[in-house]
Amino acid sequence: MSGGGTLVFGSTGQLARALAVHPGVRTIARAEADLADAAACAALIAATRPGAVINAAAYTAVDRAEAEEPLARRINAEAPGAMARACAGLGIPFVQVSTDYVFDGSGAAPWAADAPPAPLNAYGRSKLAGEVAVRAAGGVQAILRTAWVFSGSGANFLRSMLRLGAERGEVRVVADQIGGPTPADALAEACLTIAAALAAEPGKSGTYHFAGAPEASWAGFAREIFAQAGLACAVREIASADYPTSAHRPRNSRLDCRATGAAFGLAQPDWRAGVARALRELHSYEVKP
Repeated sequence: MSGGGTLVFGSTGQLARALAVHPGVRTIARAEADLADAAACAALIAATRPGAVINAAAYTAVDRAEAEEPLARRINAEAPGAMARACAGLGIPFVQVSTDYVFDGSGAAPWAADAPPAPLNAYGRSKLAGEVAVRAAGGVQAILRTAWVFSGSGANFLRSMLRLGAERGEVRVVADQIGGPTPADALAEACLTIAAALAAEPGKSGTYHFAGAPEASWAGFAREIFAQAGLACAVREIASADYPTSAHRPRNSRLDCRATGAAFGLAQPDWRAGVARALRELHSYEVKP
């Protein structure tokens, strides 16, 4: 690919897979450019000169990042910074996918894009450092924060619940963390829409939010998955304190997405419809010979 198309860093993750089905998209596996090697990522952009770049890859092992923060920072901060600088030098729009974990989760109001970040864990700190590096690069760019991404492929909450729901009569699920589950296919379309808009209107560069609606707790998310999948598994609501993890999670992951809608005409996707699509996707895998 040279002089056109969209280059996507990542190939096996949920978002990269959802992007790969779109025409003109080339996904990049680790063998082509390891995100732990920032220079290699920048060199690939310079060699291919695509029409736009989307970074859909990241270090996402939230709990493990507590012990591997330097590695998380190389992947989530140094690599995106190098990508953004390469894109800025070539005049290529760059979309960096970030996270609700840059916020501390206080309060109950949706987080605006310009709200002060204060991450609670190493993963959030590494993603925030990535945002800082991308902004410092200048150029035509968008940082797109999202939350609770799911699909019918990869490792995610929906697939975990389907497995547990088939094995057990009851599952314990946190009910005091609230957010907007985001279908990976809708997030992929949002990334592509924003990249195209930036090429036409560079002045729209900035930080944006995109997440599903309506808001839900993890417990409510699980109930909807079981209902649509026809699984007779009860959900027992628990507090975050009853499910201790190495990394602290934000209680309030609500994201204010109104600015994204105004700038790019992107409505928040109904995550319940996304669950139905993910279940159909899983069923299509199961019925193939």
